[in-house]
Amino acid sequence: MRIFSVILALVFALGSGVALAQTKSDKWQFRLTPYPYVWLPVVDGIVNYNLSPGSGSPDVRIGPTDLLDFLNFGGLVSGSAKKGRFAIFADFIYLGVRSRNSGRVVSVEDTVTVPGTRIPIPVSADLNLNTQTDLDGLVWMVAGGYTIKETDMTTLDVFAGLRFFSADVDSTWILSSAITTPGGAMLLPAQGSIRNDTDLRDGIVGIRGHFGIGEGRWSVPFYFDIGSGSSELTWQAMAGLAYAVRWGDVFVVYRHLEYDQDSDGLLQNFSFSGPSLGVGFDF
Repeated sequence: MRIFSVILALVFALGSGVALAQTKSDKWQFRLTPYPYVWLPVVDGIVNYNLSPGSGSPDVRIGPTDLLDFLNFGGLVSGSAKKGRFAIFADFIYLGVRSRNSGRVVSVEDTVTVPGTRIPIPVSADLNLNTQTDLDGLVWMVAGGYTIKETDMTTLDVFAGLRFFSADVDSTWILSSAITTPGGAMLLPAQGSIRNDTDLRDGIVGIRGHFGIGEGRWSVPFYFDIGSGSSELTWQAMAGLAYAVRWGDVFVVYRHLEYDQDSDGLLQNFSFSGPSLGVGFDF
């Protein structure tokens, strides 16, 4: 795949021409980034509700939500342990999202006109009076990595692991009229609500590290992973600035997490993007 080629090219570019330096210590080194490690994401995507045959199934677009809507919140805890060139690390994220002003029903899956066949019927924007969607999600990632480059200024790890995403989504809508088939069968009432959930398990590979800026305390942390499994594709990228202090560092980064399931999946081209800030403790 082209994306995997990009990863390999980046690894080669960062590591080429430089002999692998000895790691700073063969003792165990630990890092903890606890709450309040905060993420304020913009949310975008389509929730593809799938009901039983013979009933209408609405597709609801969320976003892009307003970054200033503070009901979009991610609470995170991250930790790692390293010995020599080998490391294990984990990331736990709670996502609480409410789309109040930027959600609408975009289509209804018709299984009535042609039984057993999903036919999307578009719903025009002017039929939407109010749609609200709430998403509660837990993301847990665990991985093992190997340091291929480490100097006083630069660290580069490659890793492989698993990411789990459990999401519970519910939507309520108010339309100006019910959605019906040409034969008069009602697919979607003018008012209603629906709820669904999904559990995704995906294998991931990626790179992570940082490089220093000048001779000072500033550095640029970076992270990228990509994977598949329950999802057709999932990927995550992160980069920003960190400032080293005696006990660890303080950082602000921009983080993007994306999921896309197959045509029957609940989450279609679903992404969470936004700034994240926190502190990391080394011991």
